[in-house]
Amino acid sequence: MILGVWRERSSCDLIKMKLGILFSGGKDSMYAAYLAKKEGSGRKNKIFSSDSPDSKEGSKSGDYEISCLISIESKNKESYMFHTPSISRVREQARVMGIPLIVVRSKGEKEKELDDLGRAIKKAVRDYKIEGIVSGAVESVYQSSRIQKICNELDVECFNPLWQKGQKDILDELIRNKFEVIVSGVFAYPIDEKWLGRKIDREFVREIVKLNEKYEINVAGEGGEFESFVLNCPLFKKRLKVVDFRDFGEGNSWRREVKVR
Repeated sequence: MILGVWRERSSCDLIKMKLGILFSGGKDSMYAAYLAKKEGSGRKNKIFSSDSPDSKEGSKSGDYEISCLISIESKNKESYMFHTPSISRVREQARVMGIPLIVVRSKGEKEKELDDLGRAIKKAVRDYKIEGIVSGAVESVYQSSRIQKICNELDVECFNPLWQKGQKDILDELIRNKFEVIVSGVFAYPIDEKWLGRKIDREFVREIVKLNEKYEINVAGEGGEFESFVLNCPLFKKRLKVVDFRDFGEGNSWRREVKVR
């Protein structure tokens, strides 16, 4: 079951539902966190009116709060589940957001890495009393179904506010909401190492749309074509600055590890 909307809380509830954000430091998880924050502030947010058959209608703003961020630091750079470029820098992002961070390390073995995610969510339930998880899943049934399964087992709700959202729409909304996002990994021809460090701006969107038309590159990188890292957004108390970086890879598979402060 994939939930795309916030559920309505009973009028008898005196406290907000505590949420944990599945957090990689990339654009999708950060944007999902931003939308959760907006929803919790009571600001109307149409993105949670999903066409998913499992959606719950009549959601009400102002019933949620972000209690923690949950990150999996995978040793497997080819992980099926988890974003890996610059994952170690989520600590700096959490710091400027002022939100507690849970980090669980994983060997990144297929399917077994789900146990590590379950362990991280259990810790969030225990330490921060969360009742729901927010993910940045857009199109990956592989990821979303496995996250949902873990949530079902732990009796916590799962929200996917970006689910089935238009690829270009996501990038346009990031730019409109003043997200500063750079490319931290590239993994598909003809995107090469020259794209590393590029900001996702209007010119980036124009170019990636052209590549989509010619090569069927997913505009939002949902097919693993590229990964990203957020340097600034409305959730940050201060902008992060890249002070050093290291590029490594070959062909059309490159990563950039950044050092920020």
